[in-house]
Amino acid sequence: MSSELMDALELLEREKGISRDILIEAIEAALISAYRRNFNQAQNVRIDLNLANGSMRVFARKEVVDQVFDPRLEISIEEAKGINPNYVVEDVVELEVTPKDFGRIAAQTAKQVVTQRVREAERGIIYSEFIDREEDIMTGIVQRLDSKFIYVSLGKIEAILPANEQMPNERYKPHDRIKVFITKVEKTTKGPQIFVSRTHPGLLKRLFEIEVPEIYDGTVEIKSVAREAGDRSKISVHSDNAEVDPVGSCVGPKGTRVQAVVNELKGEKIDIVKWSDDPVIFVANALSPSKVLDVIIGDDEKSTTVIVPDYQLSLAIGKRGQNARLAAKLTGWKIDIKSESEAREAGIYPRENGGLFEDSDEDLTEGDFE
Repeated sequence: MSSELMDALELLEREKGISRDILIEAIEAALISAYRRNFNQAQNVRIDLNLANGSMRVFARKEVVDQVFDPRLEISIEEAKGINPNYVVEDVVELEVTPKDFGRIAAQTAKQVVTQRVREAERGIIYSEFIDREEDIMTGIVQRLDSKFIYVSLGKIEAILPANEQMPNERYKPHDRIKVFITKVEKTTKGPQIFVSRTHPGLLKRLFEIEVPEIYDGTVEIKSVAREAGDRSKISVHSDNAEVDPVGSCVGPKGTRVQAVVNELKGEKIDIVKWSDDPVIFVANALSPSKVLDVIIGDDEKSTTVIVPDYQLSLAIGKRGQNARLAAKLTGWKIDIKSESEAREAGIYPRENGGLFEDSDEDLTEGDFE
């Protein structure tokens, strides 16, 4: 055992944050195992490392007994008193048994232990760093692709982007820079494993937090997100400050803020609507960009019937029902959309109170951005 190894232990303690005492304990345990394995010895032994000069000795530990049954583990009282007359039965005698060729084995074993502990420590540091970044966004570089996964470099580690978390309208190539949402960080025997997503609603939310200072500082809050990745999304926003327009804040001057998010998501359309604690107003807003005449709260739990002008029916429902589906996800309410003529035939419109929106020129819904 050389003094250079001791210097290396001190360096590791400073640079990797690994306690030298922990490394020394691990080396001693590994040396005991190596001694038993390489020299076919089964006795109890202790390793003595001299930190001052880097020397190493092996001591066999034997119990003092009246009658010896196993000379590898026991020593007779007569022989023990020959070493030191103060020994009594049940004392432990230590005898040096350092093999001549043990230095080479010790060096190899110590190197292996240090390397393993450094690797474990680095994995622990990476895990600690990334476990705090779950549900956060990072910029990564596409490294390689296979039939199941895309591997994205996040600097110290490669993250896994599964096929079902990839946007259908994107094609990934090595060296592409992409923003990803960290969905899960797992500790495995091979080190930390990080899973990321491009389809998670959290990615959209984090992108707006980056682009919109009012969201980042809490002036504007994203209340809910509904997303069909690569095609269309809806977000609802709210501000307790009456002087702040939450939708306008997210759109930005000449649409620059929302356009930056759209560009990052490769043209995904985004509806930004104003949140309301009144489900009637919120559902009407959520059906943007369609105009809504009335919203009728149903008897069933969280169900609504929405009346729209005849010419806006297809717009309210959306392509393959997408607009209505996203609005339902955004609000958490079931939405049944009827045209004005259907509602009149069914006798549910206009209502006795004249409806909520039919006499108002105010458009309660916001536009979409793409």
